[in-house]
Amino acid sequence: MDKYLEFEKPIIELQGKIEELKSYNEDKGGGLEREIGKLKERLVKVQEEIFSNLNPWEKVELARHPSRPYTLDYVKYLFKDWLELHGDRRFADDKALVSGIGRLKDISFVVVGHQRGRKVDEKIKRNFGMAHPEGYRKALRVMKLGGKFGLPIVTLIDSSGAYPGIGAEERGVAHAIAENMKEITMIPVPIIVIITGEGGSGGAIAIAIGDRIYMQKYAIYSVISPEGCASILWRDQKYKKEAAGALKLTPVDLKNLNIIDGIISEPPGGAHSNHEEASRLIGEAIMKAYNELKDIPPPELIEKRIEKFSRMGAFKEL
Repeated sequence: MDKYLEFEKPIIELQGKIEELKSYNEDKGGGLEREIGKLKERLVKVQEEIFSNLNPWEKVELARHPSRPYTLDYVKYLFKDWLELHGDRRFADDKALVSGIGRLKDISFVVVGHQRGRKVDEKIKRNFGMAHPEGYRKALRVMKLGGKFGLPIVTLIDSSGAYPGIGAEERGVAHAIAENMKEITMIPVPIIVIITGEGGSGGAIAIAIGDRIYMQKYAIYSVISPEGCASILWRDQKYKKEAAGALKLTPVDLKNLNIIDGIISEPPGGAHSNHEEASRLIGEAIMKAYNELKDIPPPELIEKRIEKFSRMGAFKEL
């Protein structure tokens, strides 16, 4: 792993020792299998210890991990015969949001998701996964296409938020997000939402209206970033760790608040450690949700979807 977080350092060091010992063992013709096995056992214990004691800010860092799989990584492992669809038919093709059609278990799905980019040139091309209004309009166009042809929809969310630039404001980014929330509610096919990394504010909710909402174990979902929250409430971003705890942005928090329906496990060490296994676990969740939803008549599906979001939120009267 080229890039790692500070708390992952003991894991990376152990993995390095295992690889060195494997190489040495091959050169010497064997005999060190027992030692390699002991190191692997130690690695499992260290991973379990570290990942079971993460604080909210460390979970934020993990959700933003530079090696975490993005939408097109999941598409590669999950969806056959992938056909990407481009453009909003009004302004441009926003590459921060990708959309298309592919087959999972011989069932055709419409897939919409954020794409951040890895290398510098790709990050710029993808605008770091922050969509403009044309991205949300493209997403809505393709999702409506799914509704028209009876194709279930999967959305994969990983964005710090909608792009806040002048051009996006001029082209109506707030309206695009609001329109998506309204129109997606009425699409007459099963919609399965998965937060795979960072689910940030309106940039996430614009494609997060669905019948089943899941989060990967080390994803986050929040109305604002911890840095933004700290800047507003504490007037200083250095309080971002306190803000991360106060925002209740982890899957366990959100499941307890009835915002999401379930938590998808990740491979030991997080989704970034094994893209293929992370994809398999997401694929299982998609098929489970699809099988629960596929026989519900469209009017009932839409009614349940509206009820689901109407129930969200809680308050106390003082």
